[in-house]
Amino acid sequence: TLFGATYMVLSPEHPLVEKITTPAQKQAVSAYTEAAARKSDLERTDLAKEKTGVFTGAYAINPVNGAKIPVWIADYVLISYGTGAIMAVPAHDERDWDFAKAFNLPITQVVAQEKPVPGDDFSGEPAECTAVAGYSVNSGEFSGLPTEECKKRITEWLEEKGIGKKAVNYRLRDWIFSRQRYWGEPIPVVHCEKCGIVPLAETDLPLKLPEVKSYAPTGTGESPLAGIDSWVNTTCPKCGGKARRETNTMPQWAGSCWYYLRYLDPHNNAAFASKDKIDYWAPVDLYVGGAEHAVLHLLYSRFWHKVLYDLGLVNTVEPFQRLINQGMILGEDNQKMSKSRGNVINPDDIIKNYGADSMRVYEMFMGPLEVSKPWITAGLTGITRFLERLWAIGEKPICEAQPGSEAAGGEALLKSLHRAIKKTSEDTASINFNTAISAMMIYSNELAKLPEIPRAMWEPLVIMISAYAPHLGEELWQKLGHTESVSTAVWPSFDEKLTVNNEVTIVAQVNGKIRDKFNTPAGTPGTELEKTALALPGVTKWTSGHTIVKVIAVPDKLVNIVIK
Repeated sequence: TLFGATYMVLSPEHPLVEKITTPAQKQAVSAYTEAAARKSDLERTDLAKEKTGVFTGAYAINPVNGAKIPVWIADYVLISYGTGAIMAVPAHDERDWDFAKAFNLPITQVVAQEKPVPGDDFSGEPAECTAVAGYSVNSGEFSGLPTEECKKRITEWLEEKGIGKKAVNYRLRDWIFSRQRYWGEPIPVVHCEKCGIVPLAETDLPLKLPEVKSYAPTGTGESPLAGIDSWVNTTCPKCGGKARRETNTMPQWAGSCWYYLRYLDPHNNAAFASKDKIDYWAPVDLYVGGAEHAVLHLLYSRFWHKVLYDLGLVNTVEPFQRLINQGMILGEDNQKMSKSRGNVINPDDIIKNYGADSMRVYEMFMGPLEVSKPWITAGLTGITRFLERLWAIGEKPICEAQPGSEAAGGEALLKSLHRAIKKTSEDTASINFNTAISAMMIYSNELAKLPEIPRAMWEPLVIMISAYAPHLGEELWQKLGHTESVSTAVWPSFDEKLTVNNEVTIVAQVNGKIRDKFNTPAGTPGTELEKTALALPGVTKWTSGHTIVKVIAVPDKLVNIVIK
């Protein structure tokens, strides 16, 4: 992504800051550096915080294209990670994107999600920040290459030119493994005047917290445990003399870094989990966490797991097969929810006014799970109408009409059902909940038009919606005459042949930009697509007065008209 680097950011503590800052920016840079020094690393790297920074007045040269790019300082860059200096590629990094937007810095797209075709235009600023996996664009001789191949080729190019080399940075840093509080795992060591720090024998583990009535601080800065003499005063496991227990406790990481293993065998008193349980259940199939987890919990738990693997206690090098970092739900003002901003949404109020199912479905319908998005209470209205429509369908007479028959909506409704099952099944499995809900909405609209509801066309939808709106799903399932829970029902299957749509939507582009669309039978030849596209009003508006250089037709997808 070097071609997409439009500015650089140094950590405020970086030794170069003082050397390169211009006299005009000296005061602003000094004030910002002092403010950053008062923040913890956790505060500085919080992905949801507002981006801040100061221009140093200096510029750097991008080695791949010779571009002159500004050098800023910002507290989200840490001196303890890597070199304490980064190139910023705002088009493909969310933190850089937010920073660039905050300070009106240029954004250049250098990765396209789909393979570029002649006529595609990537010269403008992208509408959103996208992932770095895809195909290189705006990247000189490397344009068009798949991401992985581009990384390899550009690294070799940099090494040949003597301006760069491959390196691996590790995020794991030393961290303080003690807390001055009661709650936490006791550290199983004692302090002996004669022997020093001595660990407890394994037979004396686990060391448990004492039962106390008060967890109040001691007032000395020590843990509340320090004031419990009956627990603190003990004997040295080594010499038998007087000793004091360690009164600091472990941080939350001590338990949260390996809880997924203990869940496999929680009542095992001989080991954290038996080998057969680990072999059966591990590794974790899916890890869903907040964006902060990518730096903290995920990192530490992987470290923990790799130690256990090296000791031969777990069966895999990595603890999690798949990771998804869910986006944050922001306030209605598009800001992080906080009491000081007054934009906090109380779930209890939403449930009271709209119901738990409405809130649950709306949260999943708001957008892709990984993306942060603002809460819009008015958006609940549409979801509530959808759930009310499902209830209204359940209130209609149930018939036993055969799927595909005229009474059951004919072949068109049967295909609609199978497309809904396929879309909902696949999108649920891939965690694309919003589009799965949309598929159920589309089918329910068609089904609701029937005066009587065929059981075979209704039950599959009830089963699917129960995964999203469990309370409503159970009620509808019971109304269908079932006595067992809908959660025990078999998930519906689909016939691939019935999911094929005989009609497709063709996108008509002019120089890579969408100007019109049209529907046509699937498999229509490219020559026919060209004729139709060239006659569209949205296309003729942009081609009139220009010379058509080339027309590229991709069957069942698009027509791109290149003009000059």
